[in-house]
Amino acid sequence: MLTTRFVTGSLTWTDVGTPDIDRANGFYGGVFGWASESAGEDFGGYVTYRSDGQSVAGGMQVPEADAPPAWSLYFRTPDIEATAKAVEQAGGTVVLEPVDVGELGRMAVFTDPTGAGFSAWQAGQMQGFEAVQRPGSLCWAELYTSDVAAASAFYSKALGLQTFEVPFPGGTYTTLYPEGTDAESMLGGVVSKEIDPLEAEGPSHWLPYFEVADCDAAAAKAGELGGSVGMPPKDLQDVGRIAKLTDPFGARFAVMRPAPRQGGEGES
Repeated sequence: MLTTRFVTGSLTWTDVGTPDIDRANGFYGGVFGWASESAGEDFGGYVTYRSDGQSVAGGMQVPEADAPPAWSLYFRTPDIEATAKAVEQAGGTVVLEPVDVGELGRMAVFTDPTGAGFSAWQAGQMQGFEAVQRPGSLCWAELYTSDVAAASAFYSKALGLQTFEVPFPGGTYTTLYPEGTDAESMLGGVVSKEIDPLEAEGPSHWLPYFEVADCDAAAAKAGELGGSVGMPPKDLQDVGRIAKLTDPFGARFAVMRPAPRQGGEGES
């Protein structure tokens, strides 16, 4: 499960690049109830999204000529330069060299050998999410890839992520967790994009899952606000009820109402 007790390799942040940040604020505010808080011109108008006062995601206006609208995931590192070198040595590509984000921390952007983009974060004043695993916050991530074995090996070498196979109808499901923890710290899964027609087209990619109290209501609201429903809400045994959505500009994400968790709710 995701946690805010960050260690090396933890998922620590997510944000959306969009050509219209004001409309994105309205869309995600409507779907998740997020309040948007601009960091001002010094940070390019970057927006922090808050749920019940806690930071859960971010947003940035990015011209479509520079990059297609998309959600990005950030993994924690104690040394962003070392991570950049590890990414290259493992066969990935450095898209944006390590850069300071004021006093908040340092970031870099990469692609893995199968073409999926991701980022790394070296914390300064900003550690990462203030809440996860509750409605309105990130609860899971999936990598849809053209090569599960190659992708799993890459994230092990570049970020120290370990794999754990979970029984799943029709086979097994490969999950990732940070080195030095255990399988209870699973943060995401690695899936062949060929098994899902919705994910098969285009390059390999990461898909964030946000927890919601009502999956059907979230999907309906996304449609009302100009987004689209790629996969209507459906139940997955022992997982929960999920739907795959797209915002008005084409950024893809998923929502989930998890099955009841053993031992109570996840921490925030």
